[in-house]
Amino acid sequence: MTRRPASPADLGALSQMAPELAQTFASVAGDIALVIDVSGVIRNVAVGAAQPLPASAEQWVGRRWTETASEETRGKIDALLQEAVDAGMSRRREVNLHIDGVEVPMAYAAVRLGEYGPVLAVGRDLRAVSAIQQRFVDTQQQMEREYWKKRQTEVRYRMLFQAATDAVLVVDAGSLQVVEGNRAAAQLFGSAVETLPGRFVTALIERSSRPGFEALLLQARESGRPAEARARADAHGTLISVSAAPFRADGALHLMVRARAADPIDNAATPVAELIERIPDGVVVTDVAGRIVMANPAFAELCGVRDEVLLRGMSLAQWIGESDDELAAILAQVRSRGIAPQLAVLLRSSESRWIEVEISAALLDETDLEQIGFTVRRVAERTPSSQPLLDELSRAVQGLSLQMGSEPLPGLLRQVSELAERHFIAAAVERAGADLDAAANLLGVSRHSLELRLQRHGLAIGDTSPPAAEPD
Repeated sequence: MTRRPASPADLGALSQMAPELAQTFASVAGDIALVIDVSGVIRNVAVGAAQPLPASAEQWVGRRWTETASEETRGKIDALLQEAVDAGMSRRREVNLHIDGVEVPMAYAAVRLGEYGPVLAVGRDLRAVSAIQQRFVDTQQQMEREYWKKRQTEVRYRMLFQAATDAVLVVDAGSLQVVEGNRAAAQLFGSAVETLPGRFVTALIERSSRPGFEALLLQARESGRPAEARARADAHGTLISVSAAPFRADGALHLMVRARAADPIDNAATPVAELIERIPDGVVVTDVAGRIVMANPAFAELCGVRDEVLLRGMSLAQWIGESDDELAAILAQVRSRGIAPQLAVLLRSSESRWIEVEISAALLDETDLEQIGFTVRRVAERTPSSQPLLDELSRAVQGLSLQMGSEPLPGLLRQVSELAERHFIAAAVERAGADLDAAANLLGVSRHSLELRLQRHGLAIGDTSPPAAEPD
């Protein structure tokens, strides 16, 4: 049988014992108990010993009950008091008290002692409960932060891995002919890099996979949004994941086609982070302005920086190229054509040493923000294979040798280096028929780098006179 709450008449006999009851309830059932008259004024305060409240709480006698609460919770006390007066008993309500300038959460319930008797309000200090709740919330938020941090780390590693290994093709959206491709594309599709331009991209896919691949290209072209599917490469039947993303280059619509072995990361036993650690080439992801977003340890090592985190936010131009204009030219090429094929540039390390590297870059379509992925490969010193060129350079060095005794060795070596560079630049320009693009390809540098070197050596187009050194 359910016991009904006692009526006010049943409790009227206890009204004279209200202070004693308050002390009993504060000690047994709560942390504080108040005796309140019909006008809402506190007549007695009893504080428990389990979790004692400040002594100032006992100075509430003579104050209105609502004055002890924060302004935003006073309405709850009015409602609680009115409910106790009308029904004889109130339900539990949570309010905030102001005690010595400290806000204390409290849960109150009240009962009226008789029809004309006072109201007895019993409160429980919720600070311990709030502390537990706050710890739970803090722990949950920390877990969420750790989860998203881990997710962001995985995304960074995946982007670096894909920037280093993805096959990238720029395809004319109308004719579906390849405009340009990178080294990874040549390896994946079994072709030389120079033979990719002009080929129909569908010819690189196994015949059975071509209908689905063509539908992918059509979907990307017509919808203006990236699309992804699976296919098999024609060269050796490898199952690949291939995506196509539309972009405009030189006023024409193109498709950025990226391909990789299907799920190379998900199916690998080695974690992505470890794969990135093993990649020997430097890998960098930047924004469109060339500011570094992330890099792998190999690139940090090339730069002579102990931790790739230190590179974030820095301009890649601080490390790549002999001037800011050189990186700007590469970025402009990537943004206008989607890809910058392999170029030879100089990388400046933190020890102020220059390292010859090969760099390639392509747009990345894995994120909402436009970003560019770079791969940087250190190259060995090149030695000329043409005997006539060596003979000309040898004669120039012989001329310098006559200066021994009047010029220190470091100065002689510096002049030899300058003579050699001037000689090969002049020879390349002559061989290319003054075509600077062709000459730059012969030298394995960018056109912009070649122009800078021509200016430094005072060479004009057509000036290919062999270097000479006259004795003093």
